[in-house]
Amino acid sequence: MRDYYKKGIPVSEAIGSEGKGITIKGWIYRKRSSGGKSFIVVRDRTDTIQCVVDKSKVSEKEWEALDKAYLESSIIVSGSVRKDERAPHGVEMDVKSVSIVHSGEQFPITEYQSPEFLLDVRHLWLRSQKMIKAMEARAYLFRYVRKFLDRQGFYEITPPLLTKSGGETGASMFEVDYFGQKAYLTESSQLYAEAMITSLEKVYSFAPSYRAEKSRTTKHLTEYWHLEPEMAYYNNVMNMKLQEKLVSYIANSLAKNNEDILEHFSINKESLLKIRPPFKRISYEKAIQIMNEKGVKMKWGDDFGADEEKIFTEDEEKPVFIYNWPKEMKAFYMPVNPKDDRTVLCADMQAPHGHGEIIGSSERIWKLDELMERMKEVHLNIENYGWYLDLRKYGSVPHAGFGMGVERVLKWLLNLDHIRDAIPFPRLINRISP
Repeated sequence: MRDYYKKGIPVSEAIGSEGKGITIKGWIYRKRSSGGKSFIVVRDRTDTIQCVVDKSKVSEKEWEALDKAYLESSIIVSGSVRKDERAPHGVEMDVKSVSIVHSGEQFPITEYQSPEFLLDVRHLWLRSQKMIKAMEARAYLFRYVRKFLDRQGFYEITPPLLTKSGGETGASMFEVDYFGQKAYLTESSQLYAEAMITSLEKVYSFAPSYRAEKSRTTKHLTEYWHLEPEMAYYNNVMNMKLQEKLVSYIANSLAKNNEDILEHFSINKESLLKIRPPFKRISYEKAIQIMNEKGVKMKWGDDFGADEEKIFTEDEEKPVFIYNWPKEMKAFYMPVNPKDDRTVLCADMQAPHGHGEIIGSSERIWKLDELMERMKEVHLNIENYGWYLDLRKYGSVPHAGFGMGVERVLKWLLNLDHIRDAIPFPRLINRISP
């Protein structure tokens, strides 16, 4: 029986192990033969290395198995590393033994494929260098988010994803049959987070959210990962300060700890190290004025779509807040601005270089009569929100929170063309597989 479990080292470590006898485990990334030698580029999650197999130095069985192996066959290679300036990373591995773990069938992905085909075989495309690096960055982003919030004294909570009540308007939600009752996949865990602040004060949920919006843009998913902190005794200004610290921490951490990932996407780490508080704060009214000065005709009450967001931030180097949006454009739980009753106390964070909104935030209405009045204005079914109204009856406090779309943040930080490459298995308006 082959020793599949023999200890190996990562390819990234092998690259720096000149003169040492090592074993690596991975997959065949590239392959060619010439004059009794086979040149195999082996990849793992960390990097790639070229391995040279001399037919005279391995068994006939090993050579035949290697010769028949397809790209993406799994492989275990043992040998020693030496310098070779012609090779990638300036080193090659001289192979002493090679074992094809599984050859399988011919890999269906060739050099040039359409985006739709790559989505059809997403389960295989995740092996590409682009997706490996993007998913690695995603994992680090999750890690940095939790690390920052933990240091700020937050508690992570686990709200339900099935609900009878909507998060913002109750619209654009996926309806499901819950044992004969009408229920929905949540579009936000905010309301449940609000219930937790009277016990833990500063909380966050980090879970999927679902939006049944028929949007075909480079920044929309129907299922995405949603970070939603909620804080007792916070106002809009405090809320924005927390957000800019969080986003700066994520960007700076990637720049300091993950330079190899940034290099793969041609991102200059210095650009992310410059992401530091404070961020610009521009009122909605001023933002409309700026857009008209840029030649885009907008009036009070107009929303910022993908095109407008791109124009608004194309010359920015850091995210920008647009605050105090018109009351009619925002959710029922946002309090009216006491200085301008046309607007509410909220803020949206726009990523630079046209990547669009990455955070939506606001203070929350914390007085019962004010909340009831607002819910009636937008014609919500109050019966579905009885428990939410209870929160305003028993020891309610001023509070605020925000929602951050993880994939949108990653799209910006890696300058991805489309948000679908910021999540392993994207759910889009026309796609629910694989």
